[in-house]
Amino acid sequence: MKAFIESRKDDYIRDLETLVNIDSSSDNLAGIEAVAQFLIHRLEAIGFSSRLRNLGDRRVPCLQARNGPEDETFDIMFLGHMDTVFPTGEVEKRPFAADGDRATGPGVCDMKAGLLVALHVLEALHHDGVLDQLSIGVCFNGDEEVGSASSRSWIEAHARNSQRVFVFEPCRPGHRFVLQRKGGGGYTLTARGTSAHAGVEPEKGANAAVEIAHQVIAIQRFNDQAGEGASAQVTVIRGGEKTNIIPDEARASVDVRVARKSDMAPVEAFFQSLPAHTHVPGVTLTVSGGVGRPPMAPDDRTLALWRLIEAQASNVGLKIESIATGGCSDGNFASAQGVPTIDGMGLVGANAHRHDEYVALGSIVPQIQLIASVCKTIAQEKA
Repeated sequence: MKAFIESRKDDYIRDLETLVNIDSSSDNLAGIEAVAQFLIHRLEAIGFSSRLRNLGDRRVPCLQARNGPEDETFDIMFLGHMDTVFPTGEVEKRPFAADGDRATGPGVCDMKAGLLVALHVLEALHHDGVLDQLSIGVCFNGDEEVGSASSRSWIEAHARNSQRVFVFEPCRPGHRFVLQRKGGGGYTLTARGTSAHAGVEPEKGANAAVEIAHQVIAIQRFNDQAGEGASAQVTVIRGGEKTNIIPDEARASVDVRVARKSDMAPVEAFFQSLPAHTHVPGVTLTVSGGVGRPPMAPDDRTLALWRLIEAQASNVGLKIESIATGGCSDGNFASAQGVPTIDGMGLVGANAHRHDEYVALGSIVPQIQLIASVCKTIAQEKA
């Protein structure tokens, strides 16, 4: 199998150029579907049955494929997303490029390269005759970068029908995989007061911006007291239109992260308590939002799966590590279903969501070889 994987490195790079050069921002449904159709064609060529789902009110394209009977539990679920954070037209500005060991372009790291690691693993398993011994489900959604609102329940349902989940987000430099992620969400605070002339009769106004300022201080105090378990960071503040008018409305957006499920309730209780603790007479406060993604934390079965991966890495001469990160992925949803979940199965890369994001082309062969070896071992243990 190793020789087959090595022989297809240039094919992988050509595939990567094809996918990266498709604009597929979360609002570009046609681009997301084009990525899906590329993958569907290849998956069907190795015996997968596939279906393009259009989920939610936005009709988000999501790729669903499997190689076994419809009612069969997946030995492994391959999870990933086809959308990127970059707007339509980004490809024209900076298309795929390869320079030495690095490849760049919009979404190359997050996560066009990961989608292709999954595809090439499956093609290697097919070539080796192992694919028939496994039941593998492929779920690639098109709205991860905007919260997976349309695809969340779809992901959770397929995760519950799986023995284990591999998430093809980028592997971190140094071949560091992700076993733990913080949960995350956000809140919006809206203060409404009364406008008035700032110079002539300010006393007739109720300043919404001042109320938001008080709330920002309260949030910072909570953040300081929460320790490592939770964080609440005010990231956007808006209020007022003209310098000589007391603002009658102001808003603040807050990014929230939690390390453990037990941290969620105190965070939610704090934010829901804020409307009862206003500071400016005549101003009311409303709070919306919540912690949408539960934390991803490894249990004993996840750690056992990780030990299997470590053993196979040693067999193929690869040194790997596991890390925890504050960022979220759809792996949070899968892990919350009680399913062993390993994240960071894509190519080694960094700088996601930035114009200098990249993947290391030297990681193509070892990463595909490692994951294919893990899948082969699972097939052997199943037999």
